[in-house]
Amino acid sequence: MSKNNKSCCLPIFPPQPALEDRSLIDDDQATSLMRLFKVFANDTRLRLMHALVREDELCVSNLAEVVGMKPQAVSNQLQRLVDRGIIGSRRDGINIYYRIIDPCVPVLLERGLCLIECCPE
Repeated sequence: MSKNNKSCCLPIFPPQPALEDRSLIDDDQATSLMRLFKVFANDTRLRLMHALVREDELCVSNLAEVVGMKPQAVSNQLQRLVDRGIIGSRRDGINIYYRIIDPCVPVLLERGLCLIECCPE
């Protein structure tokens, strides 16, 4: 999949109202957001997601090399991202290739990097 044609394989989400136009989040929504942010609150998972955004698709051994970890440790973190619906996979022979499937993830990573670069601690 070329970087210029990413949208062809991503799920289509209905348009959502602007954040300022939404009702204040309720307890259930706050809890769901907290669980989501816990997935992102892991340096390894953040690095894996960024690697996948940069390269479109990578297998476990390539991801392990990129982040400097053992393949088993990478697989464990990838499974958490798959379970959450953030990344998807496909098999090609003995290799399993992973890719970002949630179109919000690259945006969230970009906004997070913007925040830490514009407003350092």
